[in-house]
Amino acid sequence: MAVKKMWGGRFNAVSPEFAQEFGASIDFDQAMAAEDIEGSIAHVTMLGDTGIVTKDEAATIKQGLQDLDAELQAGQLEFTVANEDIHMNIESLLTAKIGAVAGKLHTARSRNDQVATDFHLWVQHRLPEVTAALKKLQTVLLNLAETHVETILPGTTHLQHAQPISLGHYFMAYFNMLQRDVERFDFNMQHTSISPLGAAALAGTTFPIDRQETADLLGFQQVYTNSLDAVSDRDFAIEYLTNASVLMMHLSRLCEELVLWSSYEYQYIEMDDAYATGSSIMPQKKNPDYAELIRGKVGRVYGDLTGLLTVMKGLPLAYNKDMQEDKEGVFDATTTIMGSLHVMTGMLSTVHIKADNMHNAVKADFSNATELADYLAAKGLPFRQAHAIVGQLVLQGIQTNTPLQDMSLATLQSASALIGDDVYHDLDPVAAVERRQSLGGTGFDSVRQQVAAGKQLLGDAYASATVG
Repeated sequence: MAVKKMWGGRFNAVSPEFAQEFGASIDFDQAMAAEDIEGSIAHVTMLGDTGIVTKDEAATIKQGLQDLDAELQAGQLEFTVANEDIHMNIESLLTAKIGAVAGKLHTARSRNDQVATDFHLWVQHRLPEVTAALKKLQTVLLNLAETHVETILPGTTHLQHAQPISLGHYFMAYFNMLQRDVERFDFNMQHTSISPLGAAALAGTTFPIDRQETADLLGFQQVYTNSLDAVSDRDFAIEYLTNASVLMMHLSRLCEELVLWSSYEYQYIEMDDAYATGSSIMPQKKNPDYAELIRGKVGRVYGDLTGLLTVMKGLPLAYNKDMQEDKEGVFDATTTIMGSLHVMTGMLSTVHIKADNMHNAVKADFSNATELADYLAAKGLPFRQAHAIVGQLVLQGIQTNTPLQDMSLATLQSASALIGDDVYHDLDPVAAVERRQSLGGTGFDSVRQQVAAGKQLLGDAYASATVG
């Protein structure tokens, strides 16, 4: 006769092996083994403190769990599909170690609140790791911005040269994007740090448990106040995947520009050899493969988010087996975003900036046209009229291959008598950038203020990363 499952008292048949393998989750949820043991230690501590089990029983179970944790850290635990999931595997191993008293561990809880607790703990433990990696990348961006405050390049809209900007200003734009990512992940903790433990299967329990004690032992900030919600909620995981998706979108945008900038046509940057690859057939190639790979991995994380949203969209309360599909996407997204952040940090730390090429690109691109329009507007001409006059000069310049700053004063004055020889200062690309000192503008002093504010925002994280 086949050995029955721990839950198999009312069953007469055992599923065939292929079905057991299909239904088991141990292949992936063993990633939560440490959290499962952590949650069980808190639970049995509470059981002992409330007298639901004796102090001796609680001590025996707790010691057995601690021994299993030590074996887990040493890589000595082996899990089996026959025990389905990490919860049953840990309980089976505990029973083998301390005997039948291990069966008292599951008093006043269900796998429903147990798995929710493990999952909350797993995400809670990873959130600080994600934000720490984000701050390291922000530090690299701050350092690049500070170094390249006075490096100028064409700013673009529609990928067309628009106005000259500071390269430092460009890097600070991505710093700010990542700061919003940090804030989103920080807020994610508010909905992650809620304890489901004690909700049991869906309706709570008749045992006199102390849910606040287990929440405190596990470092949760709150306790779910509705047992149905406690075992059914995966909002925290959906928020996590949403945040991961936005983060990857930001990294992908940066990678797209790095790929363009490293091309022969741009030649703004060159990737360090450690973050580029060659071709198997074309000896001259130096491909920005790591940037391309980060850009490509965005699809994985978007898929992880869409997968979990799809799982949850039609589920009735409370727990359903569909929710076994909630974890793999979160595990995968975490691996993806952490790898992407580390690679991006290394890639930007070693990138070679070709400042001269960037500067040369703004000398003949008419991106100083707005400067001339602003110049005329400052002299009292309505901006719309100024815009039209400068547009005609740009057209003339394109036809004669003459940048605005290289046109004679007579040519400029033939378009408007308001133009004097002081216009050439305003048309200089460096002056054009330096003068834009409005709040958040690309002016050199403005960018330096942004960098200083960024350092203050990161605080100790910036200092430790810089020293490190």
